[in-house]
Amino acid sequence: MSTDAPRILLIDDDVHLGPPLASYFARFGCSLDCALRPSEGLAKLRAHPYDAAILDVMLPEMDGFALCRQIRADSDIPIVMLTARGDVMDRVVGLELGADDYLPKPFEPRELVARVQTILRRQRVRPAAAPASAQRHDFDGLAIDLDRREVLRHGERLELTGTEFELLALLASEPGKVFSRDDILNRLRGHEAELFTRAVDIVVSRLRRKLEPLDCIKTLRNAGYTLAVGRLGEGA
Repeated sequence: MSTDAPRILLIDDDVHLGPPLASYFARFGCSLDCALRPSEGLAKLRAHPYDAAILDVMLPEMDGFALCRQIRADSDIPIVMLTARGDVMDRVVGLELGADDYLPKPFEPRELVARVQTILRRQRVRPAAAPASAQRHDFDGLAIDLDRREVLRHGERLELTGTEFELLALLASEPGKVFSRDDILNRLRGHEAELFTRAVDIVVSRLRRKLEPLDCIKTLRNAGYTLAVGRLGEGA
């Protein structure tokens, strides 16, 4: 992530939305660029470093879901989806494809700024309370470096979204502890976000797929999730 003002890319075909939003984001120290078409947005993402992207669902050329999938094939940039209908299924699909957050239209600009600020904080800030000894977690077949925000599975670096990394870091902070969905929502979404428990299940499912063949995230019915993996060297 850049050390200058956060740079955000909005991909939305509403010509009247971008300019006032750019002015509003500037009040909070963020630079907002705009693209009216997915092809233009993808070209900007390839040409410039951005800290986050905001995607409308209803777009020409391809919808926001297809665009999210295409971005996720090459990048772990934080993504906020704008869903015109406020349909729960739109939110679910967006999260399944790798979006970090969603916001139904119409929305208040301050809320969009708050959502973006929240995911940017998750990207760049390691919890201040974490002791030096907890900067890295080493397990059998799995290593989690909190400072570098890097996860290695059998030595291979995994591409995780910010939300996926925070979920794994939370579970790894106390292996064997059962974290409820509320625990996870409070860590991943923040108090500003609209919450629903299905979101946790979706992120867990995404993370499990990326960790395969490791089978280390266990579900305890009606209780929550836990990381069931031995620390490196245990039992030796």
